[in-house]
Order: sequence, then structure tokens, then C-alpha cells
Amino acid sequence: MNKHSNTISALNNAAPYIQLYKDKIFVIKIGGELLRSISLARKLLKQIATIHQFGIKIILVHGGGPQLTEMIEKSGQESKFNNGRRVTDQNSINLAVMVLNGEVNTKLLAISVELGIPAIGISGIDGGMIITTKRKKTKDESGALIDYGYVGDISSVNMGVLKTQLDAGFIPMISSLTADNDGVILNVNADTIAATIAHELNAEKLILMTSVPGILEDKNDKTSLISYINHDGLKEMKLNGKLKDGMLPKVDAVGLALDNGVARVHIISSNTEDSLLTEVFTNHGTGTLIVNDLKNLTTNEQLGESNEATVG
Repeated sequence: MNKHSNTISALNNAAPYIQLYKDKIFVIKIGGELLRSISLARKLLKQIATIHQFGIKIILVHGGGPQLTEMIEKSGQESKFNNGRRVTDQNSINLAVMVLNGEVNTKLLAISVELGIPAIGISGIDGGMIITTKRKKTKDESGALIDYGYVGDISSVNMGVLKTQLDAGFIPMISSLTADNDGVILNVNADTIAATIAHELNAEKLILMTSVPGILEDKNDKTSLISYINHDGLKEMKLNGKLKDGMLPKVDAVGLALDNGVARVHIISSNTEDSLLTEVFTNHGTGTLIVNDLKNLTTNEQLGESNEATVG
């Protein structure tokens, strides 16, 4: 009886969220580290299937960093990064096509077939969805010139492809490859693509899934999770050097989304059980919620309490 009571209670608590978010768009970004474990990937996609069944429109954007690094090292070369962003030479971009569109995207689609998820696999190249320009050489903090190689900066977007798929009931699963106007393939950070899509489609939420619990006050202490923070506070943490490496592109993506109308951005762990459902359908969540102004949070969100009526 207790089990049934818990189930009914969970449904009652989730009901206001389901009503609030029905027909809204969530953009979810996952990293390639998730697909190192098919079991974890399957658990996440089950959660996405549940959210989709409640009438919420889902767009999934994925990276493939660990797989690409492994492939580059197997080819006898070394992966290079600057401020958490990959430097991509000709060999690396060729391998990126194999890894992102071949290995990672295909595995996600195969698991989706198994779970009965109506997924469509595409990249930023399909339909000219994301047009980029090759990033110009820039100077790092020491003044040294950095050439990121075949890395793109977004110059224009065409969301028609995604709108068509969403209206037809599909879940687009997007790799982070793009092309410039000359058809040159360029790699773009998946967090940046997710944030761009989120603001272009007026998404209700941008959810960045990672291997850490969220934003940590101390990056070496996973128990120092910050439950919610405003954009200014996040920028201050970056200036103070509290955010490093792979978190830096995520902070930039958070800013891109919040500055362009996305009300709520979440950074959560893909390793925590049912983290996505908990973050979406409860006030206490599991990770870090970032907003422009903390006054926009409900009282219950700030207290981390369950809420059956007022949600944000």
C-alpha cells in the first residue's frame, strides 16, 4: 500500500508541472561521456521518453568529446584544448565526423528504437540548420596566438528543420557538426549549439547534463553543490577562477541562453538516478538552476520544497 501511495503522491506533485510545460520546448544537451555506459544512456533516454509522453517537446543535442579524444589518440596524435575548447585540425575534423555522426548519434538512435522513442538523427549541417564561419585566430591570456582550426562560430540559423520535426512528434537528436557557406565542415561546442537552439525556439528550459552534480562552490568538492544562482553570480565565479576547463563553455552557453530570453537553465548530473525527472518535476531538483534574477524564483524553489500548485 505504501508503494502505491508513494506513486500517487508523486503523480499528484508532478501534475502541475505537466500542465505548465505541455507543448513547451525543452532543449537538453548531453556529453559523450554518457555514452561510455549504454546502461546510463538507456536510463536517460527512458526519462526523456517519459517527459515526451507528457506532451513536452524535446530537442536533444549531444557532444562526443571523450570518444573523439580516444579516436585522436588511437591515430597517434594528441588532443589539444584551450579554455576547455578543443583545437581541431584536419585529422580531428575527419575523425569528428566519424565519431559524432557515426558512433554517438547512431548509438542514441539505436537505443531510441529499443525504447520506442520517435527520434530523428541529424547534425547542424542538415537543411543548413546552423551556418558557421571558421573561428579567427585569437590570443590567449599569455598573448600567444591560438588557431582553433576547424572550429566554427555561428553566423546564421534556420530552425525550420527542427520545427517540422517537433510538429510531427519527433525528438531531434543533433550532433554538433556544422558547415560554412562553402560547405567546409566545422565543429562547434555542443553547449553553444544547444543554447542557440534554445533561444531561437523560445525554449522553456535549457538543460545541460554533465558528469558533475552541477555548479560547485569548490570544484574539488562534489558536496559543495550550489542549488540556484543568478547569472551575475555565475560570471563572478568565472572571474574568480572557480570554474575551470569543460565548465567554461557551459558558462558561456548559460549566458547566451539567459541573455536571449531563456528563463531557466539547469546544469545537472547524468550520473544521478532519475536526475532529469527530478529536476523537471520537483522544486528541489538535483543540480543547479541558473536564472537572470533570483526574484523570479518561487519561494518553494528557493527552499527546495515540494510544491503542488505554484511552479515556475
